[in-house]
Amino acid sequence: MPRLAETEGRLSVALHQAGPIPLAAEFECAAGELLALVGPSGSGKTTLLRAIAGLYRPAAGHIACDGEAWFDADRGLARRPQERRVGIVFQDYALFPHLTARDNVRLALGHVEPGARAARAEQWLARVRLDGLAGRYPAELSGGQRQRVALARALAREPRVLLLDEPFSAVDQVTRRRLQRELALLREAIRIPIVLVTHDLDEAVALADRLCVLHGGRTLQAGAPGELLRHPASPEVARLLDRHNVFWGEVVTVAGQRYLQWGPYRLEVAEGLEAVAEGTRLAWYLPDSDVVLHRRGRPSRGDRENPVSGRVIEMVILGGMASITLGFDHGRETLRFDIATHAARRNGLARGESVTVSLLAGGIHLMPGVDPARVEEST
Repeated sequence: MPRLAETEGRLSVALHQAGPIPLAAEFECAAGELLALVGPSGSGKTTLLRAIAGLYRPAAGHIACDGEAWFDADRGLARRPQERRVGIVFQDYALFPHLTARDNVRLALGHVEPGARAARAEQWLARVRLDGLAGRYPAELSGGQRQRVALARALAREPRVLLLDEPFSAVDQVTRRRLQRELALLREAIRIPIVLVTHDLDEAVALADRLCVLHGGRTLQAGAPGELLRHPASPEVARLLDRHNVFWGEVVTVAGQRYLQWGPYRLEVAEGLEAVAEGTRLAWYLPDSDVVLHRRGRPSRGDRENPVSGRVIEMVILGGMASITLGFDHGRETLRFDIATHAARRNGLARGESVTVSLLAGGIHLMPGVDPARVEEST
């Protein structure tokens, strides 16, 4: 069987330019790590992949892998794509329609003796479970099979870095899940940096060790998925990660204890308030998993922790889960959380019904230093 690249070093990227495509992006990806670049269309994700591969030259910054400079604007250094040895899987596969699967993969084997390339190509196809399909043309393959040919071709280069640009967007949902599983398994055999661009946040969270949130070409925050989903750095990051419960409040002190005043509610916060000056207005966020519904007629201990009351202004049933949106009398802010559909019905939840929930103190995440006016605009 063909070998995959031995453990390579960290990929380091820091690129800056005012235009024509604005960039102010910085991130790293360690060997054996999968980093997902997430953000809206036009946030520079594909441009960054092209820059790493040597297909685009930014105005300023640097790119290095394992301590070797691939691009350094200050030194006028820009290594050619062939010198970087990067594997790329494109959204549209980029297979040559007039070549068989075997010959598409063989194109990436320039470093192998000519007489051994056909056999090596078939070995790579077997590695992605395409045994017996080497002689087929792209038009004779399914979308998932074409994607695996593209992956085999990328890996056949024995790359130092693997770049995946929306690799599963052109296949159906069942095939997409199968390919995601195969990528997760393949990672166990690859010890190189992998950078994934995707618009699917669930896919990014499921596959990536770390996320890098981009907007307008800028890196807003990078970290483990769980960390970002619970502690977004700003309301902007929360919005880009499809987190909805962003509000603003004021730090107050009552009887020597700090609280977060939110409308008529004085909220306890597990940590962070002591470091913020009294009277400060700040943004705060609560994961919907830290919203606890008060069960009618069956109170629990958690019901006493930051209880707030509102009314159901939207209830959307999505199979076994119901998405509940609450409105409050003290402003236009809304709180969203999910609950099992059977639990929603058992508790009589319906549009217009009054509801009490607890906002768990341990889940409240403070975002000091953010302009409250911007928070109000985004909620």
